[in-house]
Amino acid sequence: MTEQNDPPPDSKLTRSKERWAREGRFLTGKTARADEQRLPPGQHLTKDWPILDLGLTPQISRERWRLDVYGAVEHPIFWDFTEFTAQQQTNFVSDIHCVTTWSRYDNQWEGLSTRDLLNACRPRDEARYVVLHSHDGYTTNLALEDFAAEDALLAHSWSGVPLHWEHGGPVRLVVPHLYFWKSAKWLQSIEFLAEDAPGYWEVRGYHNRGDPWKEERYSGG
Repeated sequence: MTEQNDPPPDSKLTRSKERWAREGRFLTGKTARADEQRLPPGQHLTKDWPILDLGLTPQISRERWRLDVYGAVEHPIFWDFTEFTAQQQTNFVSDIHCVTTWSRYDNQWEGLSTRDLLNACRPRDEARYVVLHSHDGYTTNLALEDFAAEDALLAHSWSGVPLHWEHGGPVRLVVPHLYFWKSAKWLQSIEFLAEDAPGYWEVRGYHNRGDPWKEERYSGG
């Protein structure tokens, strides 16, 4: 099991985003369904991929990277990058939606489907939640059914090239139907739990689930 890092230090971005949560910044009060409109309420399109982090940008080589999967599972996993990529690989094209209001269409991902990971680790009956732990000390929580979404994956490549460290490489989670803070960068370990355990932003005023079409930006939203 990987030794977890200390929480990320306080930063100007952290303070700003906590203030946005208190103020309800960017909320439009509108909702929609994903099958009704492609762009969620309050979002705007960008062709760039903005870089947002907590002031720490780990540069972990593929040779040093490891993934630990543990907790309420029948088969804990401890993979290096070679073992990880030896699993069945999947390609998905999906949109991404950041809580800071930008969205980017048609991102091409390659990696391990979360459903294939679940088949490998076999969560026990009591498992209801997952917590993602990142190399910068970041954490975020998801319900098991969100983690197991059809198009969710642990991505190591984007647009046909290795995922750059600025965007969370070597491996990051991608859960397209939730705001992108739920898609942890610099993935280090995945913990399966019977009880929910809110992560870094969730204890700082952000919604526990984060559905963009319901504008679940903040815990009071």
